[in-house]
Amino acid sequence: MRTAPTILHLDMDAFFASAEQAAKPSLRGKAVIVGGLGPRGVVATCSYEARVFGVHSAMPMAQARRLAPNAAYLVPRFGFYREISEQVMGLLRELSPLVEPLSLDEAFVDLEAGGAAWDEASARLAGAKLRADIRAVTGLTGSVGLAASKMLAKIASEQAKPDGLVVIDPGTERELLAPMSVRILPGVGPATGDHLRRAGITTVGEIAEAGEDEVIRLLGKAHGTGLYAMALAHDERAVVAERDTKSVSVEDTYDVDIHDRVRVRMEVQRLADRCVRRLRGAHLSGRTIVLKVRRYDFSTLTRSETLRGPTDDPSVVREAAARLLESVDTTGGVRLLGVGVSGLADYTQEDLFAQVQAQEEARAHEGEPEHPAHDEPQESAGEQEAPALRRWAAGHDVRHAEFGHGWVQGSGIGRVTVRFETPDSEPGRVRTFRVDDPELEPAEPLPLVRRRPKEASQAD
Repeated sequence: MRTAPTILHLDMDAFFASAEQAAKPSLRGKAVIVGGLGPRGVVATCSYEARVFGVHSAMPMAQARRLAPNAAYLVPRFGFYREISEQVMGLLRELSPLVEPLSLDEAFVDLEAGGAAWDEASARLAGAKLRADIRAVTGLTGSVGLAASKMLAKIASEQAKPDGLVVIDPGTERELLAPMSVRILPGVGPATGDHLRRAGITTVGEIAEAGEDEVIRLLGKAHGTGLYAMALAHDERAVVAERDTKSVSVEDTYDVDIHDRVRVRMEVQRLADRCVRRLRGAHLSGRTIVLKVRRYDFSTLTRSETLRGPTDDPSVVREAAARLLESVDTTGGVRLLGVGVSGLADYTQEDLFAQVQAQEEARAHEGEPEHPAHDEPQESAGEQEAPALRRWAAGHDVRHAEFGHGWVQGSGIGRVTVRFETPDSEPGRVRTFRVDDPELEPAEPLPLVRRRPKEASQAD
């Protein structure tokens, strides 16, 4: 392990919710909950004000509404969050070429590799400057942990929350870890934690006291050896700049179980098209088609089929997904469907023959008919209907010809309520319109921080 705390872990504070509060002045200092708003939705992120009521990430949205009935409930805007994330990751890459993103709001940075830090003092300065730069560029806050290993840097950033910086000095790790719950260690989830608890082990220090042989006896050699090493604060994992994409997939959870077999087939076809669009957007192709089905009783089934060669042809993926569906009993109802492609490769002209061959084999499978009607994505019909239906998602941006920029507070019974405000305005007024008001239209999110004239001219 290193002798200086030059590995940095950044975790943005309540990222989605904080971004929404920054974009909406009327929500600052208030409970904000972002996630799926349907009966089966879950909380993606909630503000610290909402956590006071016991709300937390991954909680069923129905439970969150019971705990915090007066909170603001918003539909995620992933494109907006991704833009902010790219700004933050850009700041991290200015510190070092070794940046390992874990999600939109979290990443490791090897400060030593970029020459940004070489001892505790320089690491602390780099961390403080990063936090200031993030606030200046995005208007948001992030918590920073600095340590000699990835595991400890992540623990430090947790201790720093919200909006803080914690440095773990090399040599103090064992003492720091000893009283902590075993769940703090990477790879210890609920099941492993319960298994250790039944053996009388609840803290990291107790893992160290038990000895390596006992931990291996409880958890097996591979898991036990690694866990024991981490309990001794030994973590040699390097910061990895690039991670290969293993698969591309999409899935939908339905508010009401789907029982109609025809509807299930149509949903699978639609998901296959969405998956292929994402695959092509990443300039990839893949050989293995995967179908995921979660049934009414929460049992989850996966089926896969490997083609002779990689493909990004929507008809091939649709045909394979349809065949996989035939092997799954959905008579009791379906609550989730997903389609994925794995065995990825960069798309090349050499893949074309394999694509055609796979498609011909698919159409010949057990005499199944061709599907010429599937040449266009199944989603297109729904997309054409959307403007007529004028669905307005809570929290999304809109613009009115007379009142300007605002966001949707809610909609229903033919009406949509909009609060007109911008990130740098005072809390705005609320107005209600018909959902089909011709002067109201969807809008792009506004920047959270207004660029200075010099910055704007350089960007142009």
